Amino acid sequence: MHPVNVLDPEEGTYEELLAQWGDLEQALALLLNAPTAAQEFARKVTQLDRWMQDLLAQDTDTGLYLLFQMAATSTAGYSSAHALVCAVLCQVCANEMKMPRHHRDALVHAAMTMNIAMTRLQDQLALQAGRPTPEQQAVVDQHADRSAALLMRLGVHDTLWVDIVAQHHDSGADTEPAVATGLSQVLGVIDRYAALVSPRQSRAGRSVTESLRLLMNAATVQQQAVGEALVQAAGASPPGTFVRLKNEEVAVVLRRGLRPQEPWVAVLLDARSEPLPEPRLKNTAREGNQVVLALAHNVVSLSLNHRVMVGLSQSVSQAMHAGL
Repeated sequence: MHPVNVLDPEEGTYEELLAQWGDLEQALALLLNAPTAAQEFARKVTQLDRWMQDLLAQDTDTGLYLLFQMAATSTAGYSSAHALVCAVLCQVCANEMKMPRHHRDALVHAAMTMNIAMTRLQDQLALQAGRPTPEQQAVVDQHADRSAALLMRLGVHDTLWVDIVAQHHDSGADTEPAVATGLSQVLGVIDRYAALVSPRQSRAGRSVTESLRLLMNAATVQQQAVGEALVQAAGASPPGTFVRLKNEEVAVVLRRGLRPQEPWVAVLLDARSEPLPEPRLKNTAREGNQVVLALAHNVVSLSLNHRVMVGLSQSVSQAMHAGL
């Protein structure tokens, strides 16, 4: 393996990509906050899905990096940001699980709209320090059915999409599930995973390892299979999350490696927790560079220069494609 040089992304490329993801999240927020104002609601969701797929096709790892950073650093506009993170994770899991196209479409569209009946309340709860009031909790408890009913009123004729939304909080039996039940379990696992990673006003976000452990402890066989697919697709520590290495250095994950536990990272803090003058690129597949612990975002009190991080990430991509 030859040394990998740090290359700046092409002029404007990163800024354009970041702006595109921001524009997509804003467009989804507008749709979720005023769904009855949209003409041909289902078609607009499909358009947002295609936009998301185009951005992921440009660079999936950069998309994951930006979304996990967004999920872990902001509670503003939580509902739409959470929906977009879940939709992206559903997309990469659908690829990993080799889903038929219609199943994948219904799953991603459900991820974007699963909380549509409580968009404003979800944003409010993310900023609320106390527990939900009884009135708020009643809305939360009923939101899956209400969201499914609202989608039908909005002209969504895809019954699989609607059924996934209606069932996405059902625990599911530990038997061979029907299609809608199986896909709703995929969405349910991803929904809870993304929620655990994300901060609230009332608590910090958890590390990805702790989030998966909490999910899998009480999971059915089917839900455990989803968790395994999520790790295979996004990595044990996905791009945009923080890790501690074997030598006690702290790094941010930039790209998925050849194995889920072996990502490429940028080292930010040395073994004494002192910031490095410049981030240092490492392949954790190499002896001595192994990831030993996933870290919650609040543990690493650093402000990242995302342009530099994406430049490093693109350098890795170029080196991997060149077989270096």
